[in-house]
Amino acid sequence: MAKRIAIVCFTLMCSVWIMMTAQAAPIEGKRYDQQYRPPLSYSNADVKGQDFSGQTLRLAEFTNANLTDANFSNADLSGAAMSASNMTETNLHGVNLTQAMVDQVPMVRVDLTDANLTDAMLLRSEFKDVNITGADFTGAILDRYQIRELCKVAQGINSKTGADTRESLGCPS
Repeated sequence: MAKRIAIVCFTLMCSVWIMMTAQAAPIEGKRYDQQYRPPLSYSNADVKGQDFSGQTLRLAEFTNANLTDANFSNADLSGAAMSASNMTETNLHGVNLTQAMVDQVPMVRVDLTDANLTDAMLLRSEFKDVNITGADFTGAILDRYQIRELCKVAQGINSKTGADTRESLGCPS
């Protein structure tokens, strides 16, 4: 029970951090409630097989969601919360996960090719049989074990950021 409470507290603290660091410029002449909408929430949802490709889902919440076979290719998920979700055969090709929380997520056969994970929180996520060709992990928060495992398959250059995947992970030469 204490472990569960600690995980919930950690997730909430990280959500506050993301909200505080997310950048949004005010629009002149519009009221606050017309400028900012609460983020979409798919928390605890089963979105298995759904197509979110190319959509703008900034700050969306996908915590504890079933994202199996979901397609997020080329979507903007910057600042999104995906903590403790299930990702099996999820398509994240070319996705923008800048400053996203993707912690405690088991990723199995996930396509992360050309994904931008700059400054993303990825602690305690598992990467099994993932394709990270061209993914940018610059500034991402990862465990040492995760980095060692990802360096075994890291290769390529991100087409949008120009970052070398191995360098962004800090892999040895």
